[in-house]
Amino acid sequence: MALPVPNLDNRRYADIVAEAKALIPRYIGEWTDLNESDPGITLVELFAWMTEMVLFRLNQVPDLNYIKFLELLGVQLRPAEPAKSEVTFTLTQPPPAATLVVPMGTRVAATPPDGGPAVVFETDVALNVLGPRLATILSFDGFAYSDVTAASAGLQVFNPLGPDPRTGSAIYLGFDFAGPFPDGTEVNLLALVASSAPQVANVSCGLESSEIVPPADLVWEGWDGNSWVKLALNQDQTRAFLLSGHISLQVPTGLHLAKLKLPLTKTPYYWMRGRALRAGYDFPPALTSLLTNSVPVTQAQTVNGEVLGGSDGTPGQTFQLFFRPVVAGSLVVQIDEGSGPSTWTEVEDFFSSGRDDLVYVLDRDQALIQLGDGEHGHAPVANPLNPAASVVAVEYRYGGGRDGNVPTGAINQLNLTPATGGSDQESLDEAKLRAAAELKSRDRAVTADDFSYLAKATPGARIRRAEALPLAHPGFPGVPVPGVVSVMVIPDTSDPNPMPSEATLRTVCHQLNRHRLVTTEVYVVAPNYHLVQVQAQVRVKMTADLGAV
Repeated sequence: MALPVPNLDNRRYADIVAEAKALIPRYIGEWTDLNESDPGITLVELFAWMTEMVLFRLNQVPDLNYIKFLELLGVQLRPAEPAKSEVTFTLTQPPPAATLVVPMGTRVAATPPDGGPAVVFETDVALNVLGPRLATILSFDGFAYSDVTAASAGLQVFNPLGPDPRTGSAIYLGFDFAGPFPDGTEVNLLALVASSAPQVANVSCGLESSEIVPPADLVWEGWDGNSWVKLALNQDQTRAFLLSGHISLQVPTGLHLAKLKLPLTKTPYYWMRGRALRAGYDFPPALTSLLTNSVPVTQAQTVNGEVLGGSDGTPGQTFQLFFRPVVAGSLVVQIDEGSGPSTWTEVEDFFSSGRDDLVYVLDRDQALIQLGDGEHGHAPVANPLNPAASVVAVEYRYGGGRDGNVPTGAINQLNLTPATGGSDQESLDEAKLRAAAELKSRDRAVTADDFSYLAKATPGARIRRAEALPLAHPGFPGVPVPGVVSVMVIPDTSDPNPMPSEATLRTVCHQLNRHRLVTTEVYVVAPNYHLVQVQAQVRVKMTADLGAV
């Protein structure tokens, strides 16, 4: 049972006025006019209003003490988190060059569904916009070709390597371009895995086996007019079309692709293909789209070279950033003490910092930088050559909030998937509930409740629900395995069947790995949804109000 919160005085304005009127006959018998028109009653009502205000402030004392206790424990309100999405750029006319560059930090705007102010997103990386247009996509299952171009354009589910992938299965990408295909250029592909496709089922925490092994070995090749020539694979976030992500290919310098007419096509195209050297899929990969010229974006804006002031050498100095909330991991601070600027490092607290450590603590929500006191964290001395501008925020990003969770097409009609992950700042009531759980877990994972709480408290991951399953090993379902804990996580998304991404699973894994016991083997697993149908007969009591029912 929760402890009752005392109300130090529950009297309200009407109670105080009634109490005062009841005492009038005892002390002033000749005062018989107790109507509101009497000047004396006017004074009674005035002092009753003032007394109610004093009582209201008095009743805030328990809450104030609770907040001060949370501050003593180091509990802070969690700041707003930015939403993320992918945007795809389309060329409206042939480019003057084979590729155009969209710089990192390019801003695009989205209009929220409620019609509020525009939400600004920025590209997280630079994008080389490819001039040749991805005109057709063919799927080859080892025996026959299938044209999946319309399915990819209409966000319909298709199998890039056919319904039964095997050695030799391939996906063919046909590019249309008037001039020669540029050599030495990067081709960036975005693969969107169908939500119904099997996702990463589990991730092991703290073990070498936590790396996801791709179920197939794909080699990417380009047609040069005589043979298929291997292309360089810079990265494959999809793990051979197992996950949504980017595939970066590099056309070697000196390789001149040639046009070829393949089955099911009416025109010759420049061709690239991803061919399976080995295929061991449990389920055939399923995509809803394969795109070029796509780049990840974040609901944030970048600030560069913001002068915060100068250090005066005193311990525990604070410096205020102009914009907030600050996106995690984006702040770069440099301080010049007279011998040139030095880059300082952000830490959670000064507990393990020495007097010479160039570290600071950042309150992301308030955008406040706290420096050390000279014993725990270095206290920078004043710079006589630049006394008013020795502390500089070289770069940081700010932004966040639920208004960034915009639907498909809201970001200048460029995003084919909705933006997700945005959240508002934590409320005080939410922080109180979290503080109770933090005190119970004591920052270590021992009980099932500890694992569930710490999983939901993972920084950078929005987890709606987490369930710890003791003795459950994902590789041996139904068999109790001592020393093993599997934690099922459900992300906080608008999807009716939310599935955690690989990044979310790994982020939660990293969190639990820091707090688990050495002898505990932890797995973070995704949920497995089953359709449950319920048939029920409802009978209404004879005395029930049928209109209300």
